[in-house]
Amino acid sequence: MSTPIEDAVKPYDGPRLYGMVDDMITPGALDLDCDERLWVPQGEHSPGVEFRPLMFQPGEGKFVNLLRGRRQGVVSRHRHVGAVQAFTLRGRWHYLEYDWWSEEGSFAFDPPPGDVHTLEVPSDCQEMITLFITTGAYIYVDADFGMLGIEDVFSKIDKTREHYRDVGLDVALVDDLIR
Repeated sequence: MSTPIEDAVKPYDGPRLYGMVDDMITPGALDLDCDERLWVPQGEHSPGVEFRPLMFQPGEGKFVNLLRGRRQGVVSRHRHVGAVQAFTLRGRWHYLEYDWWSEEGSFAFDPPPGDVHTLEVPSDCQEMITLFITTGAYIYVDADFGMLGIEDVFSKIDKTREHYRDVGLDVALVDDLIR
C-alpha cells in the first residue's frame, strides 16, 4: 500500500476528459530579443508596430501576443469587442483617453465591450513591448469614429502565416500556436 506522500508524486492516471487538447508550451516566450523573423508587422492601421504571436484560440476568439512598438506617437486607435489584459515588459505606453501610464512591470485590464482607446508610446521611449491577452476583436477607428478595419484571431493567424512564409519560416510553426 502506498503512502499519501508517494501518491502525491504520481501523475494522474485516470481517463482524460472528452475533447481535451494537449497543453502548449512556448520556450523563450519572453525572449524579447528573439529571432527578428518571429515579429509580424501589425499592418496598415499600426505602421512601425509588430507582434509576436504566442497562442491562438479560434474557438474562443482569443489571441495572445507580444506587441512591439519601436516608434513614438500613436500606435493605434481601436475599439474593443472583448476584454484585454496587458503586461508591460519593456518601455511604457498609455491611452490618450486616460491619465494612467502602463510602465515596465505594470498590468492593465481593459474591460469589455466598446471602449475606444488611442494607444500612444511617448517620445522618450525607444521601444515598448507588451504582452496582450485579447478576447474578441479590435475595430480600428479614426478620430471621428469612422471604421478603418477589424482584427481578430482569424486575421492574426492569416497575417502570421503570410509573414512566416515571406521570411522563410516554417508555416507549420503557426499551427503549433493554435489551441
